[in-house]
Amino acid sequence: MVRPVRKIVVVGGGTAGWLTAAVIAAKHRSRMPGSFAVTLVESPNTPIIGVGEGTWPTLRSTLKKIGVSETDFFRECDAAFKQGACFARWTTGAGDDAYYHPLMLPQGFADLNLVPHWLARHEGQSFCDAVCPQGRICDDGLAPKTITTPEYQGLANYAYHLDAGKFAPFLQKHCTEKLGVRHVLADVREVKLAEDGDIAAIATEQAGEIEGDLFVDCTGFRSLLLGEALGVPFRDCSDVLFCDTALAIQVPYESESSPIASHTISTAQSAGWIWDIGLPTRRGVGHVFSSRHISDDEAERELRSYLGDAGANLPVRKIRIRSGHRETFWKRNCVAVGLAAGFLEPLEASAIVLIELSAKLIAEQMPVCREVMDVIASRFNATTHYRWGRIIDFLKLHYVLTKRTDSAFWRDNLLPETIPERLQELLTLWKYQSPWFHDEFDRVEEVFPAASYQYVLYGMGFRTEVEAEAVAADARMAERVLRENAVQTERLRAGLPRHRDLIRKIHEHGLQPV
Repeated sequence: MVRPVRKIVVVGGGTAGWLTAAVIAAKHRSRMPGSFAVTLVESPNTPIIGVGEGTWPTLRSTLKKIGVSETDFFRECDAAFKQGACFARWTTGAGDDAYYHPLMLPQGFADLNLVPHWLARHEGQSFCDAVCPQGRICDDGLAPKTITTPEYQGLANYAYHLDAGKFAPFLQKHCTEKLGVRHVLADVREVKLAEDGDIAAIATEQAGEIEGDLFVDCTGFRSLLLGEALGVPFRDCSDVLFCDTALAIQVPYESESSPIASHTISTAQSAGWIWDIGLPTRRGVGHVFSSRHISDDEAERELRSYLGDAGANLPVRKIRIRSGHRETFWKRNCVAVGLAAGFLEPLEASAIVLIELSAKLIAEQMPVCREVMDVIASRFNATTHYRWGRIIDFLKLHYVLTKRTDSAFWRDNLLPETIPERLQELLTLWKYQSPWFHDEFDRVEEVFPAASYQYVLYGMGFRTEVEAEAVAADARMAERVLRENAVQTERLRAGLPRHRDLIRKIHEHGLQPV
């Protein structure tokens, strides 16, 4: 007899649980509340980790699809715009060592690879500035849009910085009031398995047994369902990514008019790096480091030295990082999302985008019946494994391009046995031809496009051999495209408002609906 999949049970709240519930419920809204139901079971006693404040531009389309007003999101989640990341002291460690990984593609990217042309004649101009306006926009402290730009649209590509502690309650309210998600506050006492090995139900302290056809494990690092109940092992990747601890501080601004950076600032330290994220009401600052290379006390001293007087006497929160992921993400009728699936250091803000991508894939591929679930699970696992692997490669790329030898941490990151084989192959390839989307980045599963690799490679001084013939072939087009970028850069710098000014206007007047 065919067993339909109609009861979706998300176990765990936080950003992972509520964002997944929202994406699934919005996609299947026409089936609710009749033959399809989404229930989120959340412990009233589990605190949200609530540190992750960086996102990717995908969140714009996700929020739009689930029916959230961008104005409401800014007002209720202490949100700000994010236009990329500035990496300081990663290459040489010198005071002037910095480059941008912006969110805009290089000018004319679909038609022309500008890397060979920039390498042949960049004349001291950074790769980012030569091909994209966004680094200069960030330097000027500008926003990516104006108050008359409709919601979710921008004059420059953007993502968000947000307060994770406010984002989850915001999603909860939207899910329960607008999307028909049933919210159950209860502690899970036991995960009950059926004879065939599926999860039949969760037994809770306060709400009894809750049955489901598909269970989404959003129980955080513990992975109560997939890890504990179904026994899926954890695949550690600390041999590649060394950082395993974070110290986080919330830093107030000097005044209500202090500028808000519209990019993440990542500053390399002796055994890790410090993130610095500007929200409207405060900065979120933290030191991510390897406990094998530096003690907690030394790491805290580096963090407080970075903050200077602004960090004096502020409390520090310590967070352990377990780099890696589950060997399988979807087993039988259970799929893990968020920390239950795994975690990697927040260097490129990959945590929330992985939640989005997983939730979207579950919602779009939602099995009609149990009989097809294993086929869909297999496809989900293949796609998700690929994404995690590519993210690990991309994060490691930042470390293997360094020229720093001032500490064991940086030297150890250059050891060949710590570099994934696929990344080693790509680095060999890129010595002779630069990454471009027509080459090895043509899969829909890509999280970071070829442009991201270009910005990091050439921001950190990587050199690709350039053939004069290849440059000459497109020289005229390249000249035109580079001029267009220079013109667009000055136009945007002249027309965009300051970041804090736009956020204040959003709070006062709101953005125009789409």
